[in-house]
Parts: sequence; C-alpha cells; structure tokens
Amino acid sequence: MNGFGGGDTIVALATPAGVGAIAIVRVSGKEARALAGRLFRSRGEIEPRRVLYGEIVDEHGVAIDKGVVIFSSAPHSYTGEDTVEFQVHGSPVVAREVMRAAVACGARYATAGEFTRRAFLNGKLDLHEAAAVADLIAAESRSAARAALANLGGGLMREVRELRARIAEVLEELAGAIDFPDEVPEPDRDGLISRLGDVICELERLLRSGEAGRMVREGVPVAIVGPPNAGKSSLLNALLGEDRALVSEIAGTTRDTIEESISVDGVQVRLIDTAGIREHADRLEAAGIERTRRALESARVAIVVLDGSAPLGDEARAIVAETAQRARVLFLNKADLGVHPDHTQRDAVVGSVREHATLQAIREAIAHAGWGGALPDLERPHLASLVELDAVREALTALHAARETLERGDPGDLISGDLQAAFSALGHITGDAATEELLTGIFARFCIGK
Repeated sequence: MNGFGGGDTIVALATPAGVGAIAIVRVSGKEARALAGRLFRSRGEIEPRRVLYGEIVDEHGVAIDKGVVIFSSAPHSYTGEDTVEFQVHGSPVVAREVMRAAVACGARYATAGEFTRRAFLNGKLDLHEAAAVADLIAAESRSAARAALANLGGGLMREVRELRARIAEVLEELAGAIDFPDEVPEPDRDGLISRLGDVICELERLLRSGEAGRMVREGVPVAIVGPPNAGKSSLLNALLGEDRALVSEIAGTTRDTIEESISVDGVQVRLIDTAGIREHADRLEAAGIERTRRALESARVAIVVLDGSAPLGDEARAIVAETAQRARVLFLNKADLGVHPDHTQRDAVVGSVREHATLQAIREAIAHAGWGGALPDLERPHLASLVELDAVREALTALHAARETLERGDPGDLISGDLQAAFSALGHITGDAATEELLTGIFARFCIGK
C-alpha cells in the first residue's frame, strides 16, 4: 500500500507524559534518518537495528541531552517506513525539546494513532490487528489484555476472508448459471442451503465470541437495586472490601449512583450502587430514583437486594416483578436475623453481607447471570469492535434471507443480492471495504505516539 500523509515525516512522544526514567520520542517517515543525522552526535554511524549512544542536539547544534538512538529502515519497522527512536532521560522538558527540534528540522507532530494507521496503510497490520493494539493499550483487566493480545496474530482476518471466499464462490457459480445457462448447470439447491448454513454457523460463532470479548474489554455493568434500607450500599462496600458508600438506617440516604469496579473470574464488573426505589420520596430523592431506573435499563445484570428478615413490601414486590424477565441476581440480605415467610423466591441467594460465603455466592451468581459462568475461549482471535459486530450481524441477516429464499423453492438467482450484501458487509472487517470515516473512527481511539 502507499504511505500515509504524502510521505511527510511525523514525530510524537511514545511514552506516557510526565516524569520517568526514560522518554521515547518516535519519528517516522522518509526524512527520519536525515533528521536523526542532524539531531544526534555519535562516534558511530546511524545504521539499521544498531543502538547508538551519543548526544541529542537541537536544530542549532545546542546540546539537549545524552541518550540513545535506534534506527529501523523501511519496510522493517512498525510503520513500514524509516523510523527513529530517541531514548532520552524522562524529563518532560527534554522530551518536549527533542520534539520541537524535530519539527524545526521538517517533521510535524503526529495525530492520534497515526503511527499505527501508517502501519495499516503500509500492510504491516490488518485493520483488526490495528484495533487490537488500541484494545491492548486500554485494557483494564488481565482478561481484557489477553483478549486483545489474541487478536494481534491476524487469525481472524484469515477466517473472515475464507468465509468471504466461500460466499464469492457461490456468487460465481450463480453468475455462471445465469450467463451461460446452456453450458453451466444451476448449483444444487440442497447443496447451496447446506453451504450457506455452514457459513451462517461460523458467523454465529464469531458473533458469540465477539460479544463476550467486548464484554471483557468494556466491563460488565451491574446495577444494585432494591427498596430503601435493604442493604444495597452495605453490599457494595462488602464486595469492594472498603467503605465506599455511606450506610445509614435512615431511608433515602443514597441519593445518587456510585460506581466502582471489582474483578469476578478475571472479568471487570462495574458495580453501580443506586438510590432505593419507593413511591413517597421528596424531590431530591425522586431525582436519585430516576437515575436508578436509568442505571437499571443500561445494566447487563441487576442485583435485586431485599431485606430477607422483613415482610415483602409493595416496593420490593414491584422491583422483583420489574426485573423478572432480565438477567438478575436476587439477594435476600439480613438472613442472619431470620428469613420472613413472605420470601419464597427459590433462585435467590440467601445470607448476609457480613458473611464471606454469601459474598462468594453473589460473585458466582453475577458470573452466571452475566456470562453464563464460563467465558468462550478468548485466546482465539475474535471480533473486537462494534463495527465488526454490526458487519457480522448484517451479513447474517442477508445470509438468512438467502437461505429462506432457497428453502421456499424460489429461483436460485434471487439470492445473488443477499449474497453480495453479505460479502460487502464482511469487507468492513477485512478492510477491503473500509471507508475513510471507518478508519478515522478506529484510529481516533489511539493515543498520540502510537
């Protein structure tokens, strides 16, 4: 592929901003080696894959720092272009001066994700691998990091391209039968149904693993809801192992949502403590209850906390009924005081936030409600972005329509449009149909310097 940005040379800080042991200033482009020659003094020659120690100077030859320069020649670099890394002492002033000097010598400051974008455009990474780089940088849990790392091998692109090839093969057979009916027989209908079914099964598997991967990367939102004084804030504090939320016997103490994260089986779970839901509330408390309902709507799992030692009141009955058709964990708290006969829910966790066994049971119930208790194998490459998930959903819709057409006995040539739609949709994953808007959206997630 052609280079990005007309062949200009870019510079950026590749290490986090702030004070550290070292700072790395990265330069990429056709003038990278010449720029290094102006800004670096050493007894040795700047050669590919050779580490040189020397003096970094500005555009006027005034010393900035002593450090290391590493040069990688095209195409044997991350971007596929000539690249230079200046490794200097981790002073923000020193790093800023090196970048300023590079710009004075003809480079320009890189935009977010521009190094990785150049790697994609120069064929060093496919679009899926590029997105995986951003996911790996942003990972907030071990599972998220492992899931992102699995996508850096390019395996998903091979799978998707193979599926596109199978769709293209059917399209070619149909086109041949339409254009040369006397010479090319129409493909066997049962065979077509079977072949499309195989592709559909593979895409459905990719969709399931992709949705699980997205959940691992972004975390699982879990809303803690229930009537006042059931022990919602106490549960949050117990799961966190610290007093994060204010606990009081006064009803309506919690007026706003509080969000904190815990890890359950290596998955980040975003716990959202909410205001107790009740009918007779003042204006401020009512505003908190409205936020509770919004949190409940957006959560993947609801933990419904009830006072197991007290009768089941109207508010409690209402929240139990409201959450009956969604993923939830019913928790009868304060069971150490005895369980009231009103509570007959067989699927509830019964116990107390003061008991370790109860907290472990709630964690297990969250895993079961949130992801079935066991995640798919995220060590395999999987769909990573909403764009990819939507592309597979679009392809599945088209393929299901094509299969239904064949099963109804309609003419086989009618499925060509659906097959073409599926083929094009999958092209958004491989990058063959990537638009400028899509590329901009992907690389905007990156930090400057990556």
